[in-house]
Amino acid sequence: MPSLPPPLKIPDYRAFFIARFLATVAGMMLVIVIGWQVYDIARASMSRDEAAFLLGLIGLAQFLPLFCLALLVGVIADRMDRRHIARAAVALEILCAGILGTLALAGAVPMAALFVVAALLGVARAFQGPSMAALAPNLVPRELLPQAIALNSISWQTGAVLGPPLGAFLYAVSPATPYLVAAVLFSLTFVCLMLIGPVARPAPSALSPWRSLVEGIAYVRHNKVVLGAISLDLFAVLLGGATAMLPVYARDVLHVGVEGLGPLRAAPAVGAALTALVLATRPLRRNVGPVMFICVGVFGAATVVFGLSTSFPLSIAALVVLGAADMMSVFVRGSLIQLHTPDDMRGRVSSVSGLFISASNELGELESGMAARFIGAVPAVVAGGIGAILVTIIWAWRFPELRTADRFDTPAAKAG
Repeated sequence: MPSLPPPLKIPDYRAFFIARFLATVAGMMLVIVIGWQVYDIARASMSRDEAAFLLGLIGLAQFLPLFCLALLVGVIADRMDRRHIARAAVALEILCAGILGTLALAGAVPMAALFVVAALLGVARAFQGPSMAALAPNLVPRELLPQAIALNSISWQTGAVLGPPLGAFLYAVSPATPYLVAAVLFSLTFVCLMLIGPVARPAPSALSPWRSLVEGIAYVRHNKVVLGAISLDLFAVLLGGATAMLPVYARDVLHVGVEGLGPLRAAPAVGAALTALVLATRPLRRNVGPVMFICVGVFGAATVVFGLSTSFPLSIAALVVLGAADMMSVFVRGSLIQLHTPDDMRGRVSSVSGLFISASNELGELESGMAARFIGAVPAVVAGGIGAILVTIIWAWRFPELRTADRFDTPAAKAG
């Protein structure tokens, strides 16, 4: 297969790539439909800003299981077969999609069911994220890892482009259709994961699970590059996340309805997918730290533009730029974290990273919902973008090791 990028010539990684893509399409379908249904049901009896607060609570419902489980799952991912953990998580996602599909076929999806399933999806993601993040580096040689990370992003971002409009279109067909299609896609994901053969794993740690957990947290805390990269994502996205308010903008600011919500939700992924495609063919090799900080600043500025826009085309363009900037910074952060972390700690470090990312996303939704409740949805988005820019400036000063990072290829230290 001479035309394929080198990582995709490896059968196990190819199955992983397809599984990641299918799971992302299905997951994004669930995200957009659940968010729309929560906001739509709430708007029948609440004001715009009160309904926006419920969107924040949906984020909290997904974050709490992640907060309680993520670090423990990291220890498990360093002790058990990572393929089995990922398969179990996908099986739970099949169940979640099936529950909502069955309820929709019965005639209505209660608000309580949406919150319960959101929490169960949080459990699934707590197990799936660290296990798959730790599995990917085991499927390719070390020298192909940055390219594989870019391909991972392509599979995720392409799925994120297709999932929202597909979910919105299928919802227009019937409320049950996107849930049932998501269940099928998760089932295909499970099949792909079953095709991945046994992989080399680090020797089991002699430490107790609790000591292993503490060791993982300590490694992140003392490695300034890893800590800076993870925490920058946490605070920048926590403040700058605009996606939680997309149902508000689609219905009450831009007035484009659920049909417009799909393109709005997909727009950041379009920018991210294009950027990931460039990175897969022309990987970034120099000035990686400065590039990351510039891109996080652009992310904040694009958030401000989106927040102030009342034009649908301008909003789409701002979200595309936002996604492209975020993808570049995610690529740099992901490469630095993977290459600065020894394999026998990747599960725990991935779980810490996943916890921070989830906190930035789901708690960012809660922060946006609470801010919208008190100052309004539009001011909340604009203030968040300004906050992301300020975080970029502070982190560039606070973490000079990250700001001055030039290359990815610093060898990972062996865990002690």
